[in-house]
Amino acid sequence: MFPSYYEFYCPVKILCGKTSLPNIPYEMQQLDARRACVVSDQGVADAGLLDKVQAVFAGSGCEIAAVYDQTPADSSHRAVNEIAAQYRRDQCDCLLAVGGGSPIDTAKGVNILVSEGHDDLMRFQGVDRLTRPAAPLIVVPTTSGTGSEVTSAAVITNADTGVKMPFMDNRLFPHVAVLDPVMTLTMPPRITAATGMDALTHAVEAYYCLGKNPVSDAYAEAAIRLIIEHLVGVVKDGSSAQGRLAMANGAMIAGMAFSNSMVGVVHSLAHAAGSVCHVPHGVANAIFLPWGMENNLAKAGDVIAGLAPLLGVTPLPVSKRGQAEAAIQAVRDLTAHLHDLCGLPVTLQQAGVERDKLQSIAAAAINDGAVTVNPEDVTEADALAILERAWS
Repeated sequence: MFPSYYEFYCPVKILCGKTSLPNIPYEMQQLDARRACVVSDQGVADAGLLDKVQAVFAGSGCEIAAVYDQTPADSSHRAVNEIAAQYRRDQCDCLLAVGGGSPIDTAKGVNILVSEGHDDLMRFQGVDRLTRPAAPLIVVPTTSGTGSEVTSAAVITNADTGVKMPFMDNRLFPHVAVLDPVMTLTMPPRITAATGMDALTHAVEAYYCLGKNPVSDAYAEAAIRLIIEHLVGVVKDGSSAQGRLAMANGAMIAGMAFSNSMVGVVHSLAHAAGSVCHVPHGVANAIFLPWGMENNLAKAGDVIAGLAPLLGVTPLPVSKRGQAEAAIQAVRDLTAHLHDLCGLPVTLQQAGVERDKLQSIAAAAINDGAVTVNPEDVTEADALAILERAWS
């Protein structure tokens, strides 16, 4: 159904291709910045990717003034505070996030503190809480999953309580996203699979959740096609620059879609499983996606049916219900294939979740904002039922 009203917004400049990385100093200059604070993690540093970024600054008139490469797997407010202090101490004037979702979200958190002139991140938790223009933020993704390079959201863990805090504001959009395949070539197969399923989940939930609109649909459809065409290939052969670039585009386009139409119960469960049991976000999304689609068959079955051809279902069943069920089976077949290729978990048990944790995950999931735009209402009992089915 065509929505009576919708909004779509994505102000991020995108540089994409094999020669995009060397443009970073120029983009800094266009943003009136000269001294970058790099936010990254140890894995990115160990892979030599920070060296590639450092090399493009030679003779540019710009410099990397500070480097923080200890961002934890789940972005934390402590890391945000440390980097903000380093940013100020080293007189930086822009942020350069190099990594996956955690470094990017951490850089967004740092931007809140340095732009607002504050040291209490908790004060800005929620939606549209920022009051001042943000410092320049350039993002170089090293995974193809989160889409955070083109979203206005960040999820940062309160390290004292273990609770994941959401932040959403149009001032959190990065200014520039740099998609260079050289930065994703080193991803191992299992991480490639998990991040790819993260991106696919963004696109699929964006397509059928309540905030969907014609523009987000167009982006979601394009993302699904790219991911379905290239994900298995890059898991098998990560050295394909063309495949890596296609996946980077799929993740980025999916990010544009879900940033505007939002996501549903799959993400609420994934956030909760990550918070309670530290299940990596892409892994959790891969496990929950078919169950979340199934949960929404009653109210969104006709829309889910439209996913069948995008997911490669052929021949198409005649009925809408048959097409929707075939779309769900296509996702299950894909995750099973990825499990065979690289060991990607397809159940919570395989992901190391103990069964006695399911109740706690369910309780956390129904308090996650993503359930508010899920087509089907989700109670704690509903969430627990999905978790039970996804456990084994």
